[in-house]
Amino acid sequence: MSPAELLFLAAAGLLAGVVNALAGGGTLVSFPALLAMGYPGLTASVTNAVALWPGYLGGVLGYRAELRGQRRRAVTLGATAVTGAVAGSALLLVTPGRVFESIVPWLVGLASLALLAQPWLRARVGGAAGGPPSRRVYAGVFLGGCYGAYFNGGMGVLLLAVLGLFLHDGLHRVNAVRAVLALVITSVSAVAFSLFADVRWAAVAVIAPASLAGGFLGTRVARLLSAKVLRGVVVVFGLGVAVALALQ
Repeated sequence: MSPAELLFLAAAGLLAGVVNALAGGGTLVSFPALLAMGYPGLTASVTNAVALWPGYLGGVLGYRAELRGQRRRAVTLGATAVTGAVAGSALLLVTPGRVFESIVPWLVGLASLALLAQPWLRARVGGAAGGPPSRRVYAGVFLGGCYGAYFNGGMGVLLLAVLGLFLHDGLHRVNAVRAVLALVITSVSAVAFSLFADVRWAAVAVIAPASLAGGFLGTRVARLLSAKVLRGVVVVFGLGVAVALALQ
């Protein structure tokens, strides 16, 4: 790998970590970078999932303050995310992805629009403020785990839309839980792909530390934004992700 290629992958990993900490969707930065390096699609996908894991860890560590008092919520939803991630990882390893990939842009686009309508929808379908998560949020997190393990792009947008609809809490605190769930899902898929898929470890060695730094940086950027601005950023980015996926 040439110095220029090393720099290219490191920059992609850093930016992907920032984006994932903000809202999710960093895969749409790092995955095309791996494709541009000449890796086959499936190899690029599994390599990307493993390489971005440190970035999700950095995001969780950066949200320590927002996670205070949310341990029970994070643990129960995290257990649900694990089951979904196991199913999604198995699906990627044993079945062709053409059909699922064809509906990915619609899933991300609908999740982004749901997040845009969150304040209106939450009053009508959400649970009681301060109460435990409803059955609907568990179902949404399970599906988010399946999706995120199968194809990581836009996972954070989907999870944040689900959590925002059914949890009555500040957007920054909800985003912190989203970061935990994204870490859990990526951890499951990273283990599965490391054991059973063709991961290119040279690329992982470059992207992983850069994504960790990006995860820390992204949480700092997120705290500077108001809840309304953060929601707007996530919606715009999510719709951009949907369009990018549709064009691929």
